[in-house]
Amino acid sequence: MKFFVDTAVVDEIKELNDLGLVDGVTTNPSLILKSGRDIIEVTKEICSLVDGPVSAEVAATDYETIMKEAAVIAKIADNICIKLPLTLDGLKACKALTSDGHKTNVTLCFSANQALLAAKAGATYISPFIGRLDDMAIDGLDLIAEIRQIYDNYDYDTQILAASIRTVNHVKEAALIGADVSTVPPSTLKALVKHPLTDKGLEAFLADWAKTGQTIG
Repeated sequence: MKFFVDTAVVDEIKELNDLGLVDGVTTNPSLILKSGRDIIEVTKEICSLVDGPVSAEVAATDYETIMKEAAVIAKIADNICIKLPLTLDGLKACKALTSDGHKTNVTLCFSANQALLAAKAGATYISPFIGRLDDMAIDGLDLIAEIRQIYDNYDYDTQILAASIRTVNHVKEAALIGADVSTVPPSTLKALVKHPLTDKGLEAFLADWAKTGQTIG
């Protein structure tokens, strides 16, 4: 599974990228707001930090304006992935942009039918939102499983990008189901390494090592 980091805060991306854990980045208008920076400026900086795709989202909802904004976003860097709304106009733009060779990420997916349409439009990535479905007492991971089955049935190339990740269990279950990518908040990505038995074992090893009085090197 690939890991994308879900943030527009450059320092968070730098930290995780230095660890070798970042395969790409996803942003959205809310994350741009949180960063407090201009969308073009911060997206360009992020693209220079990571080798993988960086999703930057259009703000328009009608086809003509989506295409105008997409043209601006596409010029930011070669590794830009244009993020589009899962609407009829968004799907129309997805088809046009994909045909022109651009990477696309169709976002705000909440049903398998929507994911099927995105695949038919040629989306590079589909972003089903796990956490927001869980908030409505609907198991978001069931959606990942449905999309995986449909895409496998018809050999669609669209990659499943599990989004709205809230817990480390979301990451594990999405990986077991077969999501191609998880886009994860920095705090959740770092939490994947944690386990109390790892901490306990390391503490014991260090205590025993100290008793040997030895040093390495």
